[in-house]
Amino acid sequence: MEKQNYDAGLPVTNAPFNLCVRHGDLVARFRVRAESMQSTTEEVAATAEVPAAVARYLRSSDLPLAGCVWPQLAGLDWTGAGLALEPRAANAGDAVGVTGAFAAIAETGTLMFASGPDTPSSVSLLPETHVAVVSTARIVAHMEDAWSLARGELRQLPRAVNFVSGPSRTADIDQTIVLGAHGPYRVHIVLVRT
Repeated sequence: MEKQNYDAGLPVTNAPFNLCVRHGDLVARFRVRAESMQSTTEEVAATAEVPAAVARYLRSSDLPLAGCVWPQLAGLDWTGAGLALEPRAANAGDAVGVTGAFAAIAETGTLMFASGPDTPSSVSLLPETHVAVVSTARIVAHMEDAWSLARGELRQLPRAVNFVSGPSRTADIDQTIVLGAHGPYRVHIVLVRT
């Protein structure tokens, strides 16, 4: 199988996809892979633009404008964007959950979450719609790079590390793909350029 050398534009055999990947290529690669897993993505220039981006996505999909948000993101102006997001863990009644992400993996379009008091896992797992806010500086090439980041930045591994690659899905019945079987039906990723 041929891989693409992103610096030279030349095919390279048996080489990792990011042989010479630049940061901008990681962002583009992450978006392509995440979208191939049925996530949707949007880029914004600054963190202050995130609430408006989340509101725009929810309105465009005719989704509820209320739910929960990681306490870590409570300082953003959710109310000013017309959203009623409470900073807490999710419960069964939440239709929307907004999180950050510890890292994003370009190779697979996967989000990595490290649980904690300000980053409860339930917010990405229980609501039917999950919106993740990711700094482009947190996009790494491979899963091994995400684990290296975790070992380097976290004093100890959290109780749970979760990986999310698009909406929940199963093909348990008649080998037919069903989205949202064990978690969110929708995953939208807001990338904040850094």
